[in-house]
Amino acid sequence: MRLLKNTSFLILAGILLYACKQQVVQPDTLADFGVTADSSKAPGDTAYYTLGSKATFNFTGNPFTITFFSGEPGHQYIYRSRTTAQGTSKLVFTNALNAGAQTGSLRVMLSTDFKGVALSTSKNVIGNPVTATDTATTIANIAAATWTDITPTNLATSATAVTSTIDLTSYASAGKPVFIAFKYTAQQGSIQNKWTITNVSVSNALPDGTQYTIANLNASATPIVNYGTNTYSPGWVSYTPANSYNWVVTAGTSLVITGASTASAATANAEAWAFMGSIDLSKVSPDAGVAVKGISALPAAYQYLYTAKGSYAATFLATNNSQYTTDSVIKVMPVVIR
Repeated sequence: MRLLKNTSFLILAGILLYACKQQVVQPDTLADFGVTADSSKAPGDTAYYTLGSKATFNFTGNPFTITFFSGEPGHQYIYRSRTTAQGTSKLVFTNALNAGAQTGSLRVMLSTDFKGVALSTSKNVIGNPVTATDTATTIANIAAATWTDITPTNLATSATAVTSTIDLTSYASAGKPVFIAFKYTAQQGSIQNKWTITNVSVSNALPDGTQYTIANLNASATPIVNYGTNTYSPGWVSYTPANSYNWVVTAGTSLVITGASTASAATANAEAWAFMGSIDLSKVSPDAGVAVKGISALPAAYQYLYTAKGSYAATFLATNNSQYTTDSVIKVMPVVIR
């Protein structure tokens, strides 16, 4: 009886396995893959559309996956792996002087050789690791670094916010990552300044009109989105060498520092830094494509709406995957939007 049950089980398992195999749809060879547009006469012909009309692309063949690159800025196939490009690099930030009248209290500094804020690890009373700033090493790193003062001439002189712009293109051309810092100093004996920094961005604008945000006030784990692609900046770190005043970093919002609010409280000079880096000023985000097809059935057609007049190289990347190999083929459809 046991032998009969085992035999029946094996037969049933074999039937199910055969049925599953029969349901697997094998992809066509990539030689069968083709793309035409509804407004073109033959594969590869230029497709013409009026602005506001959707382009319709029809497929032949059935590859595993199809990825579409529209040819618009940020979505060009030729730049799918590009991570750096020379452009115009700028630091822009809004600043307001909310209290105090001491001069020269805010400076913007740049270094290509700063080693960063040093950290040390120790154990607490129950043996768990605790990470803290290594003050002595950090002070030594600040002193050893070469700092260039890039402070703009139009810093705020009151609570009325001012937007300041600093061209960093020459540092990008040098090809070295940089640290950017807001350095605060205050003098004893009078009310010390309060500064509020907002709307910080470091960008790289390319000759083709694309602009990439490299860094801003986001925390290091919060993405910055350029043309649908996520990138990350190092985030900001505040550090105070020898006093109780420190930059308050509110991720995504602001950097704020408040010195002594009365003359009697300003019993000592103050110094504080807010660092971000290192940053590659020529950084860009790789151009992104859109998944048109996965392993599911091939769509009858794919429609896309271009939002500006111009000529575009609409590109379709078809891919077949197996356990051991990955093969792909590219089809380019010239599109003109009039």
